[in-house]
Amino acid sequence: MSQRLGFISWFLGVMIVLTACQGARPEPSKPEAATAALRLESSAFSAEGLIPKQYTCDGQDLSPPLSWSEAPAATQSLVLICDDPDAPIGTWDHWVLFNIPPTVRSLPEGIPTEAEVVGFGRHGLNSWKRLGYGGPCPPQGSTHRYYFRLYALDTMLDLEAGAGKKEVERAMEGHVLASGELMGRFGR
Repeated sequence: MSQRLGFISWFLGVMIVLTACQGARPEPSKPEAATAALRLESSAFSAEGLIPKQYTCDGQDLSPPLSWSEAPAATQSLVLICDDPDAPIGTWDHWVLFNIPPTVRSLPEGIPTEAEVVGFGRHGLNSWKRLGYGGPCPPQGSTHRYYFRLYALDTMLDLEAGAGKKEVERAMEGHVLASGELMGRFGR
């Protein structure tokens, strides 16, 4: 019996040490967690507000006007990604725009859907497999959230126009200096 109690005491001691050591491990670093914040906003809708119809598939499907705070001094380019995590088949990518010059502080309404947008960067493919912005277009009877995320990078991305969101995100890894987010909603 004393041998059994000795084993149980030993086992509990080992478990306590292992638990304590496990708690002392640092959490894996996340690029966004260690970055500065950018303030991203739109004159067309407020944070968590409703996105007006003209910026959706029910309207003119124009990209909304966006503006942001100054990026860190070491910024070489900016990336803008808009997606919908509420889509029935998984996250739907609405807009991928990368290699935005670091001096740009806003995008006007209705950015052209060309591969290269002079002064504003390169378009990637959205989930419709098209270049440029594709506005909110949820199924009837549902309201979805649309996240516009802006990233300041310490590099230009060596990618051709038409790169997908995953390809852009892989190329961004380890290069994010600051980020910001604006979420709007749209329902039908």
